[in-house]
Amino acid sequence: MEILLVLVVVVLVLVVVASVVLVGRRRGIEELEPGAGEAPAVGTVTLEPRELQGEETGPEDLLEPEIQVIEPVGPVLGATVEVVGPPLTEEEEAANIAAAEAAEAEWEDSHGGLEELVRPSFRERLAKARGAVSGYVGSILSRSTVDAETWDELEEALLLADVGAGPTQELLDAVRSTVRERGVTTSTELIDAVKDEMKQRLAGPVDLARADSAPTIWLFVGVNGVGKTTTIGKVGRRLADEGASVVMAAGDTFRAAAAEQLGTWADRCGAQLVRGEEGGDPSAVIFDAVASASARGADVVLADTAGRLHTKSNLMDELAKVRRVADKGDGTVTEVLLVLDATTGQNGLQQARQFTESTEVTGVVLTKLDGSAKGGIVFAIRAELGIPVKLVGLGEGAADLVDFDADEFVDALFDRD
Repeated sequence: MEILLVLVVVVLVLVVVASVVLVGRRRGIEELEPGAGEAPAVGTVTLEPRELQGEETGPEDLLEPEIQVIEPVGPVLGATVEVVGPPLTEEEEAANIAAAEAAEAEWEDSHGGLEELVRPSFRERLAKARGAVSGYVGSILSRSTVDAETWDELEEALLLADVGAGPTQELLDAVRSTVRERGVTTSTELIDAVKDEMKQRLAGPVDLARADSAPTIWLFVGVNGVGKTTTIGKVGRRLADEGASVVMAAGDTFRAAAAEQLGTWADRCGAQLVRGEEGGDPSAVIFDAVASASARGADVVLADTAGRLHTKSNLMDELAKVRRVADKGDGTVTEVLLVLDATTGQNGLQQARQFTESTEVTGVVLTKLDGSAKGGIVFAIRAELGIPVKLVGLGEGAADLVDFDADEFVDALFDRD
């Protein structure tokens, strides 16, 4: 009987000690219990979900981050900070997984993984845009003198390239003045004058600004389908190759599989991903991402944002709120990059007008320029909105997102070879 009592006491002591150790190991991090049969992934920090922010919520309501970052254990390519929300249905989970796997498979099939980045040339990739104007340029160069028909053909070429009616007229007025001042008489000199004027108007710094102290925050805005998430992934890859540490914020909580797609890119370039529950508050996700970056000493936060809500007004209000909240944390917003699809031409210009009304856009990322005959939209954006085009997409690969070069662009647009 005495031996039995001793054994019971020993067991109770062991239980108490084990409980104390377990509580100590969990201290300092909020955690939700995984579902039945599930285990949290190695290197993943699981957090209590943040309450959704109401329409009237402002940055003053987000005083402290709701995460505590710990060093990941496991993958070398960074960790995931995941805010766990309501469980997905089997259909939603399957759709998200399928979308992420499809994005990964497309990348691997097209680019063979982490290949060495080789920058493409504008001349090589602007075949469609060049083809739209080459016929007119050839006709103009075949003329021995500059006459009324020459000016008409030049105007048609610029309009066909989607430069826009207003910018085209301003450009031609400036070129006419140059022609008179220089005494231009040949078609070759006229084309050179047009190219010089376009280069001058498109010239300007295209570097993406960094803050004096980390973390730097770059917000990416634009409607769904223009390539925001892919652009963020490519920018992250570029930063990683430069030795910068990156945090990606999955702030588009309203599009199915957006976080999974961004997570694929984060894994690919070694970035940390901060995400929230689907349908949650984007500004809360971005606030936590900035807090995480600050705690980890990361250099840059790349923040995805929503591209569609119930109405345009709701979307613009949400983006304005995201900007206010991002500015309130430890980081500094130095770039608000509007992502546009070059193939939409003047529709893209209209999108740019709408976004610049509610957000302080600092630059444009023009995707799919290689697949568009409307390359003149670059000039229209600069001329009508005064916003520089800083990056352009000349293909699907990570290396195909390049700094915009005004000289290369104009030369490629008028090249006849």
